[in-house]
Amino acid sequence: MTGGGGREFAVAALETCVTWPSLPPGWCPNRLEARRGFGGAGCGVAAAAKPRPFAMSASKPGEGDGRSRRLPGSPEEAEEPQEGAPGGRSLPPPPTPLLPWDRFSAWLHCVCVVGFDLELGQAVEAVYPQHAKLTDKEKTNICYLSFPDSNSGCLGDTQFCFRFRQSSSRKLSWHCLLDQFDRDLPICLKRDPAYYYGYVYFRQVQDKALKRGYFQKSLVFISKLPYIHFFHTVLGQIAPEYFEKNDPYLEAACNDIDRWPPPVPGKTLLLPIMGIVIKVRIPTCHDKPGTTQVLQSTHQADSHVSIALPTVHEVDLFRCFLPVFFHIQMLWELVLLGEPLVVMAPSPSESSETVLALVSCISPLKYYSDFRPYFTIHDSEFKEYTTRTQTPPSVILGVTNPFFAKTLQHWPHIIRIGDLKLSGEIPKQVKVKKLKNLKTLDSKPGVYTSYKPYLNRDDEIIKQLQKGVHQKRPAEAQSIILRRYFLELTQSFIIPLERYVASLMPLQKSISPWKSPPQLKPFNQEEFMKTLEKTGPQLTSRLKGDWIGLYRHFLKSYNFDGWFKTRRKEMTQKLEALHLEALCNEDLLLWSQEHTEVETVDLVLKLKDKLADGENLPVKPGTMKKLEMHIDTIILAQPEDLQGILTSIGSS
Repeated sequence: MTGGGGREFAVAALETCVTWPSLPPGWCPNRLEARRGFGGAGCGVAAAAKPRPFAMSASKPGEGDGRSRRLPGSPEEAEEPQEGAPGGRSLPPPPTPLLPWDRFSAWLHCVCVVGFDLELGQAVEAVYPQHAKLTDKEKTNICYLSFPDSNSGCLGDTQFCFRFRQSSSRKLSWHCLLDQFDRDLPICLKRDPAYYYGYVYFRQVQDKALKRGYFQKSLVFISKLPYIHFFHTVLGQIAPEYFEKNDPYLEAACNDIDRWPPPVPGKTLLLPIMGIVIKVRIPTCHDKPGTTQVLQSTHQADSHVSIALPTVHEVDLFRCFLPVFFHIQMLWELVLLGEPLVVMAPSPSESSETVLALVSCISPLKYYSDFRPYFTIHDSEFKEYTTRTQTPPSVILGVTNPFFAKTLQHWPHIIRIGDLKLSGEIPKQVKVKKLKNLKTLDSKPGVYTSYKPYLNRDDEIIKQLQKGVHQKRPAEAQSIILRRYFLELTQSFIIPLERYVASLMPLQKSISPWKSPPQLKPFNQEEFMKTLEKTGPQLTSRLKGDWIGLYRHFLKSYNFDGWFKTRRKEMTQKLEALHLEALCNEDLLLWSQEHTEVETVDLVLKLKDKLADGENLPVKPGTMKKLEMHIDTIILAQPEDLQGILTSIGSS
């Protein structure tokens, strides 16, 4: 169809495609929010707004006088763009210029001050930045989760962590770049769009000047990032000073955070805050599992470093598991299978650390069910998680209120722990206790369950850790031994699944550039089970037991469902990448010359779609550049009027 009619049809069809202007790569619509410091980077929630041309909208400023609340010294311009990301992908530069609070929002959603009011009870006294959006439900959850239960008797300073559901969807002004960082993180550290973490520094001291007789206040970081150790360290540095110096000190600390570089995985970061410098490295998905990358030392820079953190997210694994030392392998099975699990502890510190230790024990496998390091009777999900009318959900709860000993008595697996000691004696060997013996929170520490483990207990790891205690081996070394044990156990379990799922990939020779990418074969449970006879976990693990039964149970769990969906998505993207590479190796100009203009236009549109989607695909270096050259070459070979329209699509 090379005549005028065919080309007129192609041009007319294309003109309908350019009704909406194309946007530049990396452009985020949220950057049009009229924030001026309010309703901005920390919130990203668009308020009611008048429609603007091309379906773009600008949100109203948040509460306040409408003037900029930017703290002195906030950045006016973007940092130099990162040279590259781990794994060879180049990072898109952040949208410029950076708005006030953009850097802050890359680390935290907001900072809350929660105090105790005699009439109102717990109340949010302040939020920084002041434009940060929190729904009433979120504020209520933060209020109750930021204070220990009254029975905990936490005098002095206490640090702990909680996790709660996000009530409404909101995006950051430069979320496109943060999504890029997220792709390079280990799966266990990726941001969960549905949840926030709360990191708490709580102080309770006697104060006769107050009616209640006690000063009670919490400083709380609200963040999407599960960097437990890092945020507890930062809070430990600034919270004591804040309680003495109040709001001006906290404003200055937030101003320092708003100058931090973005949390780029694989980069060694120097983070100054209130006169100290914290040195950290955020792991990447390319790091070898179970290893901690040594922070690179530069004498000139390190002379200013106050604290160098070996990890941003790991908890003291050995200390957390010490009260239930003899049951670590059974607990690994319960977490792996996503079984309902309650941790009853004397304080939020013990409950939150133990829940986080449990979740991390199946790393590098992600725990896909819900978990609450600290859960109270006031939580908005309390009824959902404690009802007796249905089977307990797949969730790990950390509780301290004695009321839960009765309310959750129907749960199948309960861990009761006492005070966690920094370097305590290994408890005497105790049998798993029957659930009917758990009547109050004062019951003896132990594991209360009728669960029978699938695997035989590994006595070697018990002896190794016992020997370490007798030899006064440092707690850090004990945690490393325990973490390596859990890692090897998880890898032995997951390798046969990885091997089988890899066999579901079509052969590369079946990929044709002129056909859609081939589909993955479906997962067949019985077919997988047959592979275990020759290539099962017995190849890498010394443990004996009912591995087949463990796999059958696992395949019904949320953890398998989440793991397989993630692997299927990765493999589908790999197929699309291979298809794209095959397409780029063809002579596309020759193809276009042998086909009609309508078919050529259709090809260019599809190639431009692939160019836009290709940023997320694991393609070989240079593939996207080659694709761009193909598109440009084909367009230049078209008549001038068609060239203009084809060029305008997808260009800035």
